[in-house]
Amino acid sequence: MAADMRLPTFRKQVTLSPSLSALDGKDLVVPGDVITSDTGFMRGHGTYMDEEKLTASVAGEVERVNKLICVRPLRTRFNGEVGDVVVGRITEVQQKRWKLETNSRLDSVLLLSSVNLPGGELRRRSAEDELTMRDYLQEGDLISAEVQSVFSDGALSLHTRSLKYGKLGQGVLVQLSPSLIKRQKTHFHNLPCGASIILGNNGFVWLYPAPGQQDEEAGGYYTSLEPVSLSDREVISRLRNCLLALGAHKVLLYDTSVLYCYESSLPHQIKDILKPEVMEEIVMVTRQKLVEQEG
Repeated sequence: MAADMRLPTFRKQVTLSPSLSALDGKDLVVPGDVITSDTGFMRGHGTYMDEEKLTASVAGEVERVNKLICVRPLRTRFNGEVGDVVVGRITEVQQKRWKLETNSRLDSVLLLSSVNLPGGELRRRSAEDELTMRDYLQEGDLISAEVQSVFSDGALSLHTRSLKYGKLGQGVLVQLSPSLIKRQKTHFHNLPCGASIILGNNGFVWLYPAPGQQDEEAGGYYTSLEPVSLSDREVISRLRNCLLALGAHKVLLYDTSVLYCYESSLPHQIKDILKPEVMEEIVMVTRQKLVEQEG
């Protein structure tokens, strides 16, 4: 019977630049830490006043906007804002709406009137459309969508009225902390390594083979069921392990950091990336590249 034995070996030392070592642990606080005793600052989320000192109530990173100080938690549920890109899974089909799990405190809502009809028709939704809702989306389907509005109780209302949103086909879902996703102008990226990625603001990341020609007549519901080549599956598997490595070491996720991590992992086999010592080395090299790029 085959056994996987791991023996201690000499590890390549990665020298940290002074700027990188200064970045680690910057402005991180735990509950009870005094952020400032200056009374000129305003109290934001995650803080409270204790004997005229601004104190952290959650563990996270201190953010300052002019005179406002808040603490962004390292581990939290997704608090959606209008315009956020999310990846979610259909949990329930109800009257004129779908319920979705989007890693937030409450289930999100996708109204029948907020989706594109197949063929891109623009018309009022009829009773016939309501009866065929499961032909569009059913329980268990994964979709990408955008936050249209936030209800008074904090639940999110979504829409998929653009052709870049809609039902997701073949790929891999990676669930990470929403606080690790960097907000950008676009969260849809075609990576040079031959795969595409959707970085959902809610911490759900979708990896899939680079798309070919998309049929616009499908209105976002067509999903290709063609077999995925071995090379594409290997690229997606490597990216998935890189995302888990970056998430474990609390590195901010965006297209550049994912690509640098992918390049740093190429000397190693895919299955070895999640070994603690290899993971640490890959993430250290990635951080070094990011600091050099920011410059």
